Amino acid sequence: MRICSIASGSSGNCIYVGDDRTHLLVDTGISKKRIEAGLFELDIKGEELDGILITHEHIDHIQGLGVFSRKYGVPVYGTKGTLEGIMKCKSLGKMPEGLLHEVKTDEGFRIGEMDIRAFRISHDANEPSGYRIENGSKSVAVATDLGTYDEYIIDNLKNLNGIVLEANHDIHMLEVGPYPYPLKRRVMGDYGHLSNELSGRLLCDILHDNLRCVMLGHLSKENNYASLAYETVKLEVTMGDNPYKGEDIRMLVADRNSVSEIISL
Repeated sequence: MRICSIASGSSGNCIYVGDDRTHLLVDTGISKKRIEAGLFELDIKGEELDGILITHEHIDHIQGLGVFSRKYGVPVYGTKGTLEGIMKCKSLGKMPEGLLHEVKTDEGFRIGEMDIRAFRISHDANEPSGYRIENGSKSVAVATDLGTYDEYIIDNLKNLNGIVLEANHDIHMLEVGPYPYPLKRRVMGDYGHLSNELSGRLLCDILHDNLRCVMLGHLSKENNYASLAYETVKLEVTMGDNPYKGEDIRMLVADRNSVSEIISL
């Protein structure tokens, strides 16, 4: 199982998850050209993709979906609310017939050799979800755009080998930053985004010896720095009520503009 961030941030998100037999994207929130360039670094062609999983219909998660789908005809999966949001997004253009496939949260489905389960997340979209993806021996999850988390989220993120986990903002940077007050309230609210501190606390609840890699993602350009997210999450782990220290975990921060290293689990 491999995982790689093609792009991750408040301006656009696209994550690759796959193995030798099945290739998936989670979100297509960047241009077709950038998606293709990222896949090229992975030595994968667009027509070799087996599916695209969409977490929700906000533009930083679907920007390139229309153009990419019209060129490559890759099946697209999402909840009913997410697919309805996609169909209403005029900037995508006309989606090809038969490509959209509805999935239900908490009900597993299969693409190629991958077993997949969507789970509910707390975000201000129609019916947003994260995804847990397994290939029989390894399991990974993509969990971003979480305004908050609870035992349900923790249960869906247990016993993973790798995870893309949101660390969107530093609370102090957000409070004193340039965002208007209503937007600050939205980001910090239960339907917004996880702060660095909350990301670290969630990580404390899912850590185990076989969690091989944590990729922090969906960082805000205005309200976070990669080094700040990294150090804050590590500190939360070290200070948290768990047997691990921040240094015990392989952790990296996904970049908004460049492809990450390819993580093999």
